[in-house]
Amino acid sequence: MSDDGLTLRTLTTDDLPAFSAMLARAFLTDDTEGMQYREGLVFEPERSHGVFDGDQLIGTGELLTRRITVPGAGQTPLAAVTSVGVAPGHRRRGALTRVMRAQLHGLHEDGGEPIAALWASESVIYPRFGYGLAAQFYRAKVHTKSAFRPGVELETERVREVARDEAIPLLKAIYEKEAPLRVGALDRPETAWDFNLDDREVRHKGSSGMKFAVLSDGYAIYRVKSDWDEEGPRGTLSLQELVATTPRAYATLYRFLLDYDLVGTIELNAALDEPLIHLLADPRKMSRSAGDSLWLRLVDVDRGLVTRRYNAPADLVFGVRDAFCPWNTGNWRLATDADGNAEVTRVEDAPDLELDITDLGAIFLGGTRPSTLAAAGRIKERTAGAVSRATAAFATDREPSCLESF
Repeated sequence: MSDDGLTLRTLTTDDLPAFSAMLARAFLTDDTEGMQYREGLVFEPERSHGVFDGDQLIGTGELLTRRITVPGAGQTPLAAVTSVGVAPGHRRRGALTRVMRAQLHGLHEDGGEPIAALWASESVIYPRFGYGLAAQFYRAKVHTKSAFRPGVELETERVREVARDEAIPLLKAIYEKEAPLRVGALDRPETAWDFNLDDREVRHKGSSGMKFAVLSDGYAIYRVKSDWDEEGPRGTLSLQELVATTPRAYATLYRFLLDYDLVGTIELNAALDEPLIHLLADPRKMSRSAGDSLWLRLVDVDRGLVTRRYNAPADLVFGVRDAFCPWNTGNWRLATDADGNAEVTRVEDAPDLELDITDLGAIFLGGTRPSTLAAAGRIKERTAGAVSRATAAFATDREPSCLESF
C-alpha cells in the first residue's frame, strides 16, 4: 500500500551522496564511499527518481541510457534499470511501486525507450511490474590443464598479457565489433567502460588487480588469487569477460587461461550455449549451475515488438494482460514479412494466444520459448498451432546472453 507521507521527485547531482548512502544501506554494505564512487561513474540524475519520507531519501531507481542487441536488427535503445533500492525500515510502504510507475509511465508518456531491462537482486519482485525472464547464464568452474578434444584449431598468434593502458583501446575495438552481433549484449559508452573496469583495491577481495590478455581477434579480462595446499598450487583465476570474434581466437584465449601457471580452477559466468564445454576432451571438467540474468519488459507492445526481426513468417493475435501499464492490455496482431520485419496493430479480433506482459518480455529475445511457457500454463493457446508458429517466429540462432550486470 502507498503511504501518503511519501513523495517522489527526480534527483539532481546534489543528491548523489544521499542516493549512494541509501543504496549502501539497502544492499547491506558499509562502504558508502565506494558506493558513491561507482554510482557516480554512471549516474544520470535526470533519469533517476527518489522517494522521500519528509527530507529523508528512502527509495531510489535509475534509468541508464544504453542500447541492446535484439534479434536480427542490431542494437536498439534500452532503458537499463538500476540502483533500485528501499531503505530498511521503509519497505512495504509502496516506495518501489512509485519508482517503477514513474519509470515505466514516464517512458510511455515521453515516447522514450520501448524496452526496459534489469538484473534482479530478488527474482520475485519484478514480475509484479511486468518484467519477464529473458536471458539466463551459467556460473561455471573449469579444471585448469584440461585437454581440448582432438582437432581444435588455434591461432598461430601468441596471446599477450599486456598492461591496462595498452589493453583498453584493443578491448573497445573488439567489443564494438562483436556486441552488435550477440543478442542480449549491451553497448558500452565510456561511462560503462569506466564502471566495468573499476579496479580500485577495495574491489580485489584478496585477488590480484585486473589482468588483460589479448589477441587481434579477442581478449580476456581476469583476476588471479594465489592459494596452496600440501599438494602444491591451487590458485583461482576469476574470468570477468572473454570476447572473441572468431572460433580460433575463442579457443586460443581459453587455452591460454587453462594453461595459466599456479592455478587449479577457472571461475566464470557463461552463456547458456557457451562453446567451451564442447572444446574439452572431458566435458565433466566443467561444472555449471544456472542463474537468471536479464529481466525484460516491453514498455509499449507495439513500439517494442517491431524493434526486432523474426525468424519465420507469422500472423498472430496476442491477447495481452498488463495490470501495471494498462495501455498495453488488449489484442495485438503481429504480422511479419519475408525479411522478418514486423507490423504490430491493435485489433478487435479474437486472440490466437493469451499471455501476460511478463511472458511477452520473456520470449522477446528468444531465450524463453513460447512453447515452454505454454507447457507451464502461462501462455494459453486459443487457435490450434499458434504456439508452434510463435515459437518458430521468436526463435534465434543462439541463446541471448547478457553477462554484464548494471
